[in-house]
Amino acid sequence: MGKVKVGSAWPLGSSVTLDGVNFSIAAPHATNLELLIFQNEDDEYAKETISLDQKNRSGDYWHVEIEGLAEGTLYGYKVSIDGQKAAEDHLVLDPCARAITGWKNYIRNHKEKVNRGYAHCLKGVVTKRDYFDFKSHPRPKHSWNKTIIYELHVGGFTKSNDSSVSERKKGTFLGLIEKIPYLKSLGITTIELLPVFAFDSNDAPEGLVNYWGYSPINWFTPHQDFVDSCNPLEARRQFKKLVEVCHDNELEVLIDVVYNHTTEGNQNGPNISWKNFGPKTYYHQDDKENYQDVSGCGNSIAANRPLVRKLILESLRCWAIELGVDGFRFDLGIALSRGENLIPLDKPPLFEEIEADPKLSDVKLISEPWDCGGLYKLGDFPAKQFRTWNGHFRDDIRRFWKGDKGTIWPLKDRLIGSKSLYKDNNLANIFSINFITSHDGFTLKDLVSFNKKHNLANGENNRDGENNNNSYNYGVEGPTTDKEINNLRQKQQRNLLATLLLSPGVPMILMGDELGRSQGGNNNTWCQDNPLGWMDWNHNNWDHDLKEFVLKLISLRKQLSEFFSPDSIYDCQKDNTKVKTSYFWIQWHGIKVNKPDWGDWSHTLGFSINKNNDGSAIWLGFNAYKESMLFDLPTPISPWKKYIDTSILKTKNVSKKTLANQSNVRIESNSLVLMVSSEYSKKIKL
Repeated sequence: MGKVKVGSAWPLGSSVTLDGVNFSIAAPHATNLELLIFQNEDDEYAKETISLDQKNRSGDYWHVEIEGLAEGTLYGYKVSIDGQKAAEDHLVLDPCARAITGWKNYIRNHKEKVNRGYAHCLKGVVTKRDYFDFKSHPRPKHSWNKTIIYELHVGGFTKSNDSSVSERKKGTFLGLIEKIPYLKSLGITTIELLPVFAFDSNDAPEGLVNYWGYSPINWFTPHQDFVDSCNPLEARRQFKKLVEVCHDNELEVLIDVVYNHTTEGNQNGPNISWKNFGPKTYYHQDDKENYQDVSGCGNSIAANRPLVRKLILESLRCWAIELGVDGFRFDLGIALSRGENLIPLDKPPLFEEIEADPKLSDVKLISEPWDCGGLYKLGDFPAKQFRTWNGHFRDDIRRFWKGDKGTIWPLKDRLIGSKSLYKDNNLANIFSINFITSHDGFTLKDLVSFNKKHNLANGENNRDGENNNNSYNYGVEGPTTDKEINNLRQKQQRNLLATLLLSPGVPMILMGDELGRSQGGNNNTWCQDNPLGWMDWNHNNWDHDLKEFVLKLISLRKQLSEFFSPDSIYDCQKDNTKVKTSYFWIQWHGIKVNKPDWGDWSHTLGFSINKNNDGSAIWLGFNAYKESMLFDLPTPISPWKKYIDTSILKTKNVSKKTLANQSNVRIESNSLVLMVSSEYSKKIKL
C-alpha cells in the first residue's frame, strides 16, 4: 500500500483517483473511524487498517486518499459513535459503495449463525464511475403522452421453463435482455423493474426468501442475484448492458427505488450500514430512541435531513447518469415528505432538490402517493414533476365491472383522467398513472377468479396481503372447468384491460396479465421465488387470444392517440351557450343518446368524442349488467365500424366492416364495445 494522504470529502464513497483511491464517508457522530482494506472477500482479518483523525475530517465527513490502490479494492469501516467503541468483529458497509462482495459468507452467517471475524461481513468494492454512453445509446425519451408501462420482476421474468434463456442467465439482467424482443412486440414503451438495489434475500420467514426486494442493503449496487458472475464488478457492467440494449430497442427503463426504509429494521434488526453512523442521522426516532415507522418494515428514513438527502440524490445520479436508467418509481414515496416527528411537510426539501437537479431533469419521476402511516397525497402530491399511482382508478374500475352500485359517476371521472382527484385538473391526464393490477395484489386472472386471497404459502396464516381486493370469482373459487364461468372471466379480463388502455392517463400493465398469468390466488408473492411468482413461458398455459386482444388495444391506443392519449381529451359538454376552444368534445350517453344515467343503480354508460359540429368520431359503450342492453348510437362523422367487442373472445372475429345498422348496437352482458367512424378508421392498421 502506498502513501496515506488526507483526501477529500467529495466525491462520496470510494472513487479512483490519478494516484489511488479516495474514501469519503458521512459520520457526524463518530469519535473514531478506521478504514479497513482486505485482500479477499472471506478474509477474517484486514490486510491494512488506517486510523483517521481530525485532519481527515471536514465537517460531517471523514476522508482519506491512499496511493497505489485501484478498482477492485475491498474495504469497510469500523466506527465508534459518541465515544462507544465499535465491536471488534463488526465491519460497517459503506452506504455509498457501488459494488459489494462477501454475500456467500454473509448469507451463511445469517442461516448458521457462524461468526468468523470479518469473514461474515459484507465489504465494499472500489469501482470506477464511468458515465453511461448516451451518445451511442440515447434515451428513448418517450413523452408521457405516448408512454405505456410494463411492470416486471427481473429475476422472475426469465426463471421459468424457457429454453430461449440459458440456465446460467435465468433470473439475471443478461437473461432479461433475451426477452426484449418479446417486450418490444407487445408495443409497450417502458419497462418498470421491481427493486434492483442490492437487498437482503434472507429478510423473510424461515424457509422463504425476500423475492420482491423491498429490503435494501444499499442504494447504489445492483442486486447480486441478478448478475451472471461472481465478480462484484460485473453487476454494474451487466446492468448497463441491459439498459443499452433496451435503449437500442426504444424501450425506457424505470426502476422501483426504496428510499423510505432499509433492511436494518428497528432496534431488533441488524446493524449493517446506516445504523452504524448514528441511528438518529438516517432514521426517524422518538425521544426514547424508538424507531418511528410509516413503512411497515420497522424503520423510516429521515429524508428531510441534509445528509440523508445528499445520499439519496447521489444514488439517483448514480443510476441515472452512470447506469443510464430513464426514471424512478418511488416506493411509498410520500413517506419521504415527512419531517421531524413524522409531520408531513408542504414543501419536502428532498423533492425540491430532485426537481432542481439538472442531472435529473430528463428522467421520469413516479411515486406511490400513500404510506403505511395513513398519508395519502394523490392529486396534491407535494412535488411538481412527480406522477402518481392512481389507486382510485384501480379500485373504481374494478368495482364497476364487478357490478357494484354507485360506480357510474366515479367511472365517468376515471374515463376523463380523474380530473376530480387532481388539484390542477387540466394536467390530471398526464399525472395519473393508471393501473388495474400491480405486483402488489392479485394478477388480472386471479382478480376475476377468487373472492379471497390465498396466502397460506407465505407462512403467516393468511394474515398478510390486502383484504379489500374488489375481486369476484363468478361462482367458483379458483380454476374451474365450467365453460360459462371461464367465458365470463375472459370477458372481464378484456373489459378491465380495455378500460385501462382506452382511458387517458398513463397506463401500466403487470407482467403476464396479457397472457392470463395466475398466482393461485396469492395476492402477496413477496416471498415466493418460485413458479408462483414467475412469468410462465410455457405457451401451452397462455391465453393466446387475450394476448392478441392486448396487442390490438395497444395498437389502437397509439393509432387513435388524439382520443386516448393523456393530453387529448377535455371534459367539456358542448352546448349552445358555450364557445368550444378544443377540437374535440365529449358527450355522455346512456342507452339513449345524450341521456346518461348517473344513478347509484346504473351499470351502463356510453360516451362519444365529437369533432366540432361534424358528428361523433368514436363511441365507447360499457355494460356491466347481467343482461344484454341495446344502446342507441349518436350520429357519426362517417359510418360506424366496430373495432372492439369484449363479448367476442376471438379477437379476429370482430368485424371491422361498416355496420349495416347505424342507429343502435346490442352490447352483451358484462361487455364493452368501441365504435370508430370510417373517417378515423382509415388510419388504423391492425
